[in-house]
Amino acid sequence: MKIAIVGGGPGGLYFAALMKQLDPSHNITLWERNAASDTFGFGVVFSDETLGGIGNADAVVAEYMSRRFARWSDIDVHFGGETVTVGGQGFAAMSRKELLELLQRRCAELGVDVRFSTMAPPIAELEAGYDLVLASDGVNSQIRATYADSFGPDLDPRPNKFMWLGTDQVFEAFKFFVKETEWGVMQIHGYPYSDEGSTFIVEMSPDVWEAAGFGETADTVFAPGVSDQLAIDKIRSIFAEELDGHEVLANNSKWLNFTTVRNRSWRHGNVVLLGDAAHTAHFSIGSGTKLAMEDSLALAACLHEHADLESALSAYEIERRPVVESTQRAAQASLEWFERISQYKDQQPTQFAFNLLTRSRRITQENLRLRDPEFAEAVDRNFAESQGLTETAPAMFQPYRIGGLELKNRIVVSPMDMYSAVDGVPGDFHKVHLGSKALGGAGLVMTEMVCVSEAGRITPGCTGLYTDGQRDSWKEIVGFVHGSSTAKIGAQIGHAGRKASTRVMWEGIDEPLEAGNWEAAGPSPLPYGPDSQTPRELDRVGMESIKAEFVDAVRRADQAGFDLLEIHAAHGYLLSSFLSPVSNRRTDEYGGSLENRLRFPLEVFEAVRAAWPADKPVTVRISATDWIEGGNDADDSVEIARAFVAHGAAGIDVSTGQVSKEEKPSFGRSYQTPFADRIRQEVAGPAGVAVIAVGAISTYDDVNSVLLAGRADLVALGRTHLYDPQWTLHAAAEQEYQGPGTQWIPQFRAGRRKPPSARTDAVRPRLSLLKEPGSDSLNAHLRWTPAKAAAEAVLTQ
Repeated sequence: MKIAIVGGGPGGLYFAALMKQLDPSHNITLWERNAASDTFGFGVVFSDETLGGIGNADAVVAEYMSRRFARWSDIDVHFGGETVTVGGQGFAAMSRKELLELLQRRCAELGVDVRFSTMAPPIAELEAGYDLVLASDGVNSQIRATYADSFGPDLDPRPNKFMWLGTDQVFEAFKFFVKETEWGVMQIHGYPYSDEGSTFIVEMSPDVWEAAGFGETADTVFAPGVSDQLAIDKIRSIFAEELDGHEVLANNSKWLNFTTVRNRSWRHGNVVLLGDAAHTAHFSIGSGTKLAMEDSLALAACLHEHADLESALSAYEIERRPVVESTQRAAQASLEWFERISQYKDQQPTQFAFNLLTRSRRITQENLRLRDPEFAEAVDRNFAESQGLTETAPAMFQPYRIGGLELKNRIVVSPMDMYSAVDGVPGDFHKVHLGSKALGGAGLVMTEMVCVSEAGRITPGCTGLYTDGQRDSWKEIVGFVHGSSTAKIGAQIGHAGRKASTRVMWEGIDEPLEAGNWEAAGPSPLPYGPDSQTPRELDRVGMESIKAEFVDAVRRADQAGFDLLEIHAAHGYLLSSFLSPVSNRRTDEYGGSLENRLRFPLEVFEAVRAAWPADKPVTVRISATDWIEGGNDADDSVEIARAFVAHGAAGIDVSTGQVSKEEKPSFGRSYQTPFADRIRQEVAGPAGVAVIAVGAISTYDDVNSVLLAGRADLVALGRTHLYDPQWTLHAAAEQEYQGPGTQWIPQFRAGRRKPPSARTDAVRPRLSLLKEPGSDSLNAHLRWTPAKAAAEAVLTQ
């Protein structure tokens, strides 16, 4: 092949070397506009997984890199006047300059034509004259911009300010310095990369940056390679204690805003994007160099394995994109956490450290227990102490009081519509469904949305509380839960609004009924979807009528014996549709501003709270974002939660979306938890109100991690309980927990221990006389001790 490479960073150089190694007959030319000696940045970090791939692909490169690595396993979190150390992580870093020198030398050995200080020819000329054009020209890729219609770039500049610096202080571990200054919270991401220096990245919110006076140089245009010395001097002063007499090093260092780069496609004809040109991941979760070199390896392999370019490039993107997108999801969670870091400034240091380590939702309590058992135990102990509890137990099995209601544990069976009622009356199915979850160990079992009127049903199969017959059937179910378990049971009540009169889920979710339909109602005559019924716009008489229906349903819920009441103000149903500007286009006092859109939902809440016994809690489920431009977002959700809390809500159940068919949710592991976290930190926590997290949480490890980090007080699981009605009991068995937080009824008690399943469960004998060094566990506290420093220590002795 005849290959053109634009950009001489690690990605472009490594790809060139790999292709030449695979087939020396490849004709490869690489253009780099900077000189060979121009290197920006300090250290680069690699994972063991990436290093293994490099070792398999090019032993020469891998061997040299291994000799230059700084290696360590500890993370030190400096916060609140304390240092919390967590071991067992495993890091390897090296100087970016040395890495580039190595790759440049490797390309020269293999015969790659590398042209430094040279601009590449126009892209049209490269396309016409080469079989393949590799665009590794960075985050501001000109090639990507030229063919934007094909690549479909999505650039997301983030608000935080950061500056990439170095220091001649050689850190022994990965360092997070989180400092409360007179202007606000600033943080340092630091790690060693050699026996002579460390990377030192300073980051802060734009408000803190402005307040600290860093905006003085905001309009200054710095020449390439020139650093913002005024800002660096100020940073040196602010972090004098952390620097401990050492110097701050600059290298083309100036204030930047991180930009997350995504592309709909990574190719245009014979042009393919690689590294930062194709994608970026925030520096708090990984290295762009690592991702670029992984790209290079995958692309070279696909080109070698496929006979034609079209197949090779298709295979490359199919193979590589899921890996990158997974990393970007974790990076997005991490960068958003650091953008909101000030909301955690009052946490106790151990909890803060755990929160920081689990910010991407990839590391969990069980991961940390494997790596550093002592730290994991400290986190459990700290959580118990913070709750005023004497027993150290898995967080999910610690008791919790919501309002006046005592729950034995923190697991909630999330409301799930079953569409199996007849004329709104729950039957044997609902008794088995909810009863099995109560027997399965959950602390609180929630009903599906129980509709307050016949016209307020979503489907003909929805349950209600608008007749005495429905109340009596619910009373039987509540009686079973109370009589057969120690679980509590709550009723979620709501009105379908513009999503009313549709088919049951398995016949076509959200699709209108063909016959027997009824009129839908909403704040505005706007259908939910293109095939949905256009709702009647509610006037004041209609709103008062619905409010009275809520009150009647509340009285029946109390008569049925429910322990807790939840108002459904999420997912595009009636109250939710009043809250969202997507569905509420009213021009009266119930539309327009958020204050106005809140008016009717708050009127309903006040009426419900007044009708419900004072000693029983009322919670509210909200959609924390509509996942659509112009809809409610996380900022709005904070104010919505604040309003309900001010009116007496005992808890906020934080879900998202389902307000519009045009929504574009960002699905992923625990993807809704950050919204709950923010509401807890800014509103509910200070008010002593519970926050319930929901959404793609399926393991006890994730549940414990959410609770231990202080992101929520309770966790609701839906589909997980459909998969395993006894999920909570099984989680207790797997964690070897037996205590007041769970209860095996006498009939189930023989199942407390997980039954043996295969020979792989057998206990293995010890067959070695001597242990291998470091074989105990992953949690060895390895610190980076440079050879130079070690030699000096020996001499002084």
